[in-house]
Amino acid sequence: MKLKLSILFIAISTLLFAQDKTYASQELSINKLIDGTLLTPNAVTKPNLVIIIAGSGPTDRDGNQNFLKSNNLKKLAQGLTAKNIATFRYDKRIVKQIRRGNVDPNMLFDDFVTDAVSVIDYFKKTQQYNAIYVAGHSQGSLVGLLAAKDKADGFISLAGAGQSIDNVIIEQVTKTAPMFTEDAKRVFAILKEGKTTTDYPQALASMFNKDVQPFIANWMSYDPKEEIKKLDMPILIINGTKDLQVSENEAKLLHEAVPKSTLMIIEKMNHILVPIEGGNLENSKSYNETFRTLSPELLEAIVSFVEKR
Repeated sequence: MKLKLSILFIAISTLLFAQDKTYASQELSINKLIDGTLLTPNAVTKPNLVIIIAGSGPTDRDGNQNFLKSNNLKKLAQGLTAKNIATFRYDKRIVKQIRRGNVDPNMLFDDFVTDAVSVIDYFKKTQQYNAIYVAGHSQGSLVGLLAAKDKADGFISLAGAGQSIDNVIIEQVTKTAPMFTEDAKRVFAILKEGKTTTDYPQALASMFNKDVQPFIANWMSYDPKEEIKKLDMPILIINGTKDLQVSENEAKLLHEAVPKSTLMIIEKMNHILVPIEGGNLENSKSYNETFRTLSPELLEAIVSFVEKR
């Protein structure tokens, strides 16, 4: 009798869980470099799709790196799919290479754009979606807007820079270590000429290591303000007032470049898209705190933008 009751309890629990699950999850390999997770709402036959592109560094599909885990992109995907919007998020190619121990030393910024284009093309060929939107976070904003041109139905910039990366870095150096501003300018001038250098302060080694200079040079060749003008599609630009990495002024620069775009500055939202009530210490700690929820205004804005089509 106890066995029968246990089996019945398991069956009921399984049924209730299945009823609560409003979407299906599927692991996909787009190609040999790109793996990701597709979430599809059960309630819509032909949903809109948002492709989520991660920011700088070895960032995985969930928005995490080795020692920083916030699950912000996973929460974004789940939050949108709960609102009947399909989502696909993927590991950057460097994530897979690190796991396999074969990182390509010649990797360029353009390779990330190639990957994003491959993802868009993959889903366009399926013809299973009403419309396809690209949402790029941080560095992924520039990757996304370059990939979206002539391919996507809409573009969403999340904490994306409005200036080229050299100008962004020079501003950051000027604010945090002004004694190295002229050195940074000098090195960037060399990179613009297509050259590399070993003449830089040790304090700037993390950004000017000779091995990464070709990547930086490739990245800084794109001016987001100019590139976003090339998009003939609805554009949503979002940033937060508590973003320690990309100020709200960067979002305003993108909006000024395309005045018909929609600009939303979310009070107290930081770079990883969560609300911050306190100061910089709380803000920094949040990068490694998975319990935090995303800004509700963020999800509302994206859902409203996508549903307008």
